[in-house]
Amino acid sequence: MAVKVGSKTLIQLESIKKSYQQPNGQEITILENISLELKAGEIVALLGPSGSGKSTLMRIVAGLIAPTQGKVLYHNRPLVGLNPGVAIVFQSFALYPWLTVLENVELGLKAKGVIAEERRYKALQMIDVIGLDGFENAYPKELSGGMRQRVGFARALAVEPELLCMDEPFSALDVLTAENLRFELLDLWLEKRIPTKSVLIVTHGIEEAVILADRIIVLGRNPGRIRADLSVNLPHYRDRKSPSFQALVDQVYKIITNPELENVEAAAAPNQQTQTRKYPSLPAVRIGSIAGLLELLEDRQGDLYRLGQELQLEVDEILPIVEAAQLMKLVYLREGDISLTEVGQQFVVSGIDERKAIIRDQLLSNLFLIQQITNLLQAKRNQRIPEELILDVLEAHFSPEEAERQLKTAIDWGRYAEIYTYDEPAGEIFLETNLKS
Repeated sequence: MAVKVGSKTLIQLESIKKSYQQPNGQEITILENISLELKAGEIVALLGPSGSGKSTLMRIVAGLIAPTQGKVLYHNRPLVGLNPGVAIVFQSFALYPWLTVLENVELGLKAKGVIAEERRYKALQMIDVIGLDGFENAYPKELSGGMRQRVGFARALAVEPELLCMDEPFSALDVLTAENLRFELLDLWLEKRIPTKSVLIVTHGIEEAVILADRIIVLGRNPGRIRADLSVNLPHYRDRKSPSFQALVDQVYKIITNPELENVEAAAAPNQQTQTRKYPSLPAVRIGSIAGLLELLEDRQGDLYRLGQELQLEVDEILPIVEAAQLMKLVYLREGDISLTEVGQQFVVSGIDERKAIIRDQLLSNLFLIQQITNLLQAKRNQRIPEELILDVLEAHFSPEEAERQLKTAIDWGRYAEIYTYDEPAGEIFLETNLKS
């Protein structure tokens, strides 16, 4: 069901920004300059790497959180508080274990003040539509994961939302259950058996987005911005093996894996530009994962998406490993094709000590945070520094939780390369002997 020209706009976002003030006064920007229309008759997928603000953007649309700047319009009127036309299906089912299926489905209707008889009728009707007839009096513990998620769908749809928001609704399910539920939902949408006028789905699966969506919005990160707004003109039901399907998947993959294609319409704020140059975010991956990727690439240069398919890794799983390898100048990535650099090739054929030396050289040459920690250690007489010192610096650029992750990754990488090591009981980083000079 592709959106038609002239379709009614349900929700409009105008120059949305979302940021949080840290205790030290530093502002952390999650989303910036987001302008977007959601129209009747379309399924829109939000795609992007972890940390791009997909779920935050969905919550702004639903009115669960307010933007720091910009406007949210619902039927051309400014949205204040919760959006009355939105219902959400969460990743984690979010059912009350002490309530039956029927009682869980009735919750949204009860919150809206619907009288008991009417809400029971509507809840039972949606339970039947979603395929749970006969389980009205069952409790969540008696249901499989797929059935519990069906209860989540029934609860959301029972209130007859204009926009159904779904936050990675299939990611907690096994592959077969997710696939089955995904196509059952699509059946209901195409056959107009559900009351919703539009669907917004947050997903990390590129194929899932291409299977379901009429539009795919690709977000970048640090902060989150719209990098692409792609129309999907393939008729349902879509054949994964068709050239047009594969071409679109490849296109999306290339956008996500090529930050240099960033939409230039929204320039970064000056302090954000400084942050990105000075502290590129370190992906939270192990050196062993990077080594494994490089070894796989020794005999198979080429399409990153195909490699992800072979390894059964989603983009959110393989992309951080690729980003880490790029930061260390071990791989090239151009338009979705990945290959080893000369340094990466040298790494693959080297022994463990030589590999450590290569990583040490790459970290000290290319990563500001590793350089800064090393310089601070060398400047200290006892060549030890407390981790709080680095955390204080990082929290000027990242949230406290992200600062912790960045420090942990920097410590792990530095320890592997034998640049410095870590005294966990004392909370101190100290210099390895081979750099003491």
